[in-house]
Amino acid sequence: MTAENRRAFPNLPQNIQKIHIIGIAGTAMGSLAAMLKSKGFDVRGSDKMAYPPMSTWLEDQGIDIMIGYDEKNLDWNPDLVIVGNVCRSSYADAVAMRDRNIAHLSFPEALRHFFMRRGNNIVVTGTHGKTTTTSLIAWSLFHAQRDPSFFVGGITGNFDSNFRLGQDPFVVEGDEYDTAYFDKVPKFWHYSPYRATINNIEFDHADIYPDLESVKHVFRRLVKLIPEYGTLWVNGDDANALEVSEERDCVRYTFGLGEGNHLRATDIEYGDVISCNVTFLEKDLGRFELPMVGEFNLRNMLGAIGICLDENVDPEVLKAGFKQFKSVKKRQELIAEVKGIKIFDDFAHHPTAVEATLSAMRKRFPNQKIWGIFEAKSNTSRRAVFQHDYPRALSIADQVVISKPWRKDEDLPPEKRLSIDQLVADIKDTGTPIELIENVDDIATYVAEHAQSGDIIVGLSGSSFGGLHQKIVDRLNLTQ
Repeated sequence: MTAENRRAFPNLPQNIQKIHIIGIAGTAMGSLAAMLKSKGFDVRGSDKMAYPPMSTWLEDQGIDIMIGYDEKNLDWNPDLVIVGNVCRSSYADAVAMRDRNIAHLSFPEALRHFFMRRGNNIVVTGTHGKTTTTSLIAWSLFHAQRDPSFFVGGITGNFDSNFRLGQDPFVVEGDEYDTAYFDKVPKFWHYSPYRATINNIEFDHADIYPDLESVKHVFRRLVKLIPEYGTLWVNGDDANALEVSEERDCVRYTFGLGEGNHLRATDIEYGDVISCNVTFLEKDLGRFELPMVGEFNLRNMLGAIGICLDENVDPEVLKAGFKQFKSVKKRQELIAEVKGIKIFDDFAHHPTAVEATLSAMRKRFPNQKIWGIFEAKSNTSRRAVFQHDYPRALSIADQVVISKPWRKDEDLPPEKRLSIDQLVADIKDTGTPIELIENVDDIATYVAEHAQSGDIIVGLSGSSFGGLHQKIVDRLNLTQ
């Protein structure tokens, strides 16, 4: 469970020049390292291991990586240490940091302190859709010839990066996950929003929160952080999002598909491009198009429209910008088409996201065989909390393949672990063919041997899935 309050911000040295990052090989931490390097700091870091592309990317930035968590990592006497979420208090360099009284910050504390102090911060939140909505807002502001900064949890198609350092506003993906072993509050409590969105709220992060009510509690606290002069955009079709935003000091607008929303989409057409009419306060804004698929992405677009209207972006400029939007990597990303078989990568690992992705693919490819290949790797998906939700979501596919969980959960009692065998049995009961295959190499071989021209392969994972997608491509290229 998260803490009730942020810790007091620590006293930092007046002249910070050298910064060490523990857990530097993660996407967010590595990007923060590059951002700090661009501001002139001497940045180095440590991690358990480092692999391409992050290892080579950091090397290209001139940032040294020390492999292993060792007290000697701090012998270069940094002025400040930034500690990633992967770091435990028992790690040797974390112990040395405390023993040597080196000032230290968590990732969101550092992001706020070094890059978000002007206060013009737009924070995008919700269980699903944060990365896409943040990317849409950042791109739309840039297209409108603004100079936004942004930080997002994925590689954006338009910028080919997950961050940009410009001027105002700063657009950030606001996660409710906690931050560091000494800073056990949601990341988004650190970001001082003057505008925010809540896309949706469901139970997630079962390793942090015991139930849905505890998740809603941290969102209620976030809403109270928005000042009177700020604005909050809420999915008006989501009961939980409406509930947590009832008590607020700022103006609240709703967006959605249902009647009564301030910002509403009607006459919707789905396909390779989402197309809809949009009204705001019953004023017709015209027809918008977005080169993405599915209802979730339509809602992401509405949230982005709302924020951009607050930022005085002309609706006609928004329309033109949306048509040029390029999706974030791992969000229904087409990796390749080989011999008429399309291979997609998607970040979905929560059952609602899995269902939304496969439903979108079903609408996009109504007459083609859809493969859903699922990896239970995230902290939530490896737990039993969604044991009975995954079968419904995955059975939308015509063929399901499931890998074994990526690691054993000896720290969890058996009754709290996702039962892969039970999941397989439940999916079989729906009538959907399913294969349980131990490792990624064997999955790739199985798919290459059985997929036919016209099939749609969708890898569903909160990680790189062990390089599954490229391995499928390679094996398909080898088959006759």
